[in-house]
Amino acid sequence: MLVRALGLKEYAEVWQLQRELVEKRREGEIPDTLILVEHLPVYTRGISSKAVVPCFLPYPLHSVERGGDLTYHGPGQLVGYPIIDLGERSLKIRSYLRTLEAVLIEALRPLDLEAEVLRGFTGVWCQGKKIASIGVAVKDSVSYHGFALNVSVDLEPFSHINPCNLEPDEIGSIQGLLGRPVHHHQVLKLVADAFLAWFAEPTRVP
Repeated sequence: MLVRALGLKEYAEVWQLQRELVEKRREGEIPDTLILVEHLPVYTRGISSKAVVPCFLPYPLHSVERGGDLTYHGPGQLVGYPIIDLGERSLKIRSYLRTLEAVLIEALRPLDLEAEVLRGFTGVWCQGKKIASIGVAVKDSVSYHGFALNVSVDLEPFSHINPCNLEPDEIGSIQGLLGRPVHHHQVLKLVADAFLAWFAEPTRVP
């Protein structure tokens, strides 16, 4: 798996990049690739979402192909877009979602955070707070979109919506849970290493 860390980017720019990489992965021109990025403030929602969108959001909104509901992305949040040929790895959508959760939980262990999944929900939780949202799309067996992990993101923009159909105060961040500053690069490396280790085995599932 190739890891590409892009820094801080506009959402639309990386959305277009994902679609280009999906086509290249379908044609076998690139290996499985993980994009890691922070976004300038933006709201997104899955195209099948029935969430009521407030009239006056403080940042732009994009309706995109992924599953999942209305959420926020901004600086201090690590967003990951795995471009993976699920067919080559014998992964169905459900097992792929469970894999993303398992990899993120593993990545957070060195921070002494006991992250977990909650029955009936997709994503990763810790101490009663949701710290990672997951929403994916698949085209011809190649995945795109992915996860958003709250590292040190400002949580105030979540207060304008019901993020992932939850109450805003159910959303947390790694920094808030630890009660101390967390370096974004440290978490990025933990996540990248966890993905590289997990996907080194072509058929591993949780």
